[in-house]
Amino acid sequence: MITLYLLAFRFAFLLFRYFPQKNRVVFVVSFSENTRFIADEFRSEHVAVEFVFLCRGKCIDAFKDDRSVVLPFETMNPGALFRSAYYLATAKVVFVDNYFGFLSVVRFREGVPCIQIWHAPGALKTFGLEDNSIAGRSERARRRFRKVYEKFDKVVAGSEIMADIFKRSFGLTDDRILRTGFPRTDFFFQKHEAGRRPSHHFPADRKKILYAPTFRNRQRDRFPLDLDLLKKELGHEYVLLLRLHPAERSGYRFSAEDQSFIIDCSNDSSIDELMLASDLLITDYSSIPVEYSLLGKPMIFYPYDLEAYGKERGFQSDYLKWVPGPVAFTTEELIKVIRQDRFNLSQVKEFAALWNRYSHGDASKKLVDYVVGTYGLTRK
Repeated sequence: MITLYLLAFRFAFLLFRYFPQKNRVVFVVSFSENTRFIADEFRSEHVAVEFVFLCRGKCIDAFKDDRSVVLPFETMNPGALFRSAYYLATAKVVFVDNYFGFLSVVRFREGVPCIQIWHAPGALKTFGLEDNSIAGRSERARRRFRKVYEKFDKVVAGSEIMADIFKRSFGLTDDRILRTGFPRTDFFFQKHEAGRRPSHHFPADRKKILYAPTFRNRQRDRFPLDLDLLKKELGHEYVLLLRLHPAERSGYRFSAEDQSFIIDCSNDSSIDELMLASDLLITDYSSIPVEYSLLGKPMIFYPYDLEAYGKERGFQSDYLKWVPGPVAFTTEELIKVIRQDRFNLSQVKEFAALWNRYSHGDASKKLVDYVVGTYGLTRK
């Protein structure tokens, strides 16, 4: 199916390369946040371009009210495939935020950059050429991966440590790293009403714990936290905001009684706003701590399957040395850490400085200014 899709895409793209080029910026999107900030900056600077958003999966919902062209991407719908190929073949600038197989079979016009705005500002897990799972792939698949990475003319980085990870993971040289900062981190430098824009959704008399674990390919039989124990020990003082991947969330059922303590935010709330609203983060292997550290709030790390997950995915560095906060392996340990309330916020500040070296609230502007100045776009 992948081979057939790529053949069809290549054919359509080659056909549309003969069409006139347009003053167009195309975003190929799997996560909406970076794209939103960049598009808004283009608009605020009155850059004379039209936008096209090609959206993988459910992220299309984030653009449903946008007046630009918005299309589902990587579907077997022939109409969407041909329209997507047309917009990409006639674009002036292309942004991507993930691995997209179509890049292995296309060649953009001369002077058209493919700029990778990777969806995470930091990385603990390995990916790209360093991903543990790549050894089990066919040689054809590995060649396709390398061809995709070769198409990244520039990769946006928010720190020097992430720049090094990109170079290793994608096999790139230093001149292809664009050190403008991570666009979506601009959110954490903006002024928000009352400091917590979405707080009206949550009880004002209790603190908020945000639980945002990494998505796992394998569904657990039981929820990884003992929710009854958490509610018993902490429910009088805290509520638990759940942020699970939709595919993982569908495997769990919570009783009406649980909902006095659990607020399920998996499907309807912005993760940025949830971070802003929360008082404490619990996570495991996600890149969320990189952004959350900008808020200077405490974090607890709950890697209940550390050994198995490390073997399956692989880590960039020693997990226990990477995390900027206490580690707990059981619900009982989590409760103890929360009750002790002895968090080293200096450690969080150092972590933020390391991973957000180039992100100071103007990352979107720096990126847009670079693109406008380098690739011949004009302001109205």
